[in-house]
Amino acid sequence: MRNAFIIFAALPLLSGCVTSVAKTAFDVVTLPVKVASAGVDALTTSQAEADQKRGREIRKQEEQRGREARAMLQRCQSGRTLPTDICGPAQPR
Repeated sequence: MRNAFIIFAALPLLSGCVTSVAKTAFDVVTLPVKVASAGVDALTTSQAEADQKRGREIRKQEEQRGREARAMLQRCQSGRTLPTDICGPAQPR
């Protein structure tokens, strides 16, 4: 009877140890899966990431076209046009 009491009294003290061992075993088993999924994520591009990248490229192109249009307008107004500039006829003031 006394031995049974000691065993039952010691069980709450050992539960932390058992839980720790089980958690460590679970972490060891799931580690290869986590590593593989991280590698796949690093190598692949999601649709959202591709959309963001394409949006950045489009914004850069639009900014470049805007800079070129402003430069062409300045050249047209100053009378120093390039052969590629599209300047309308001079408006009388």
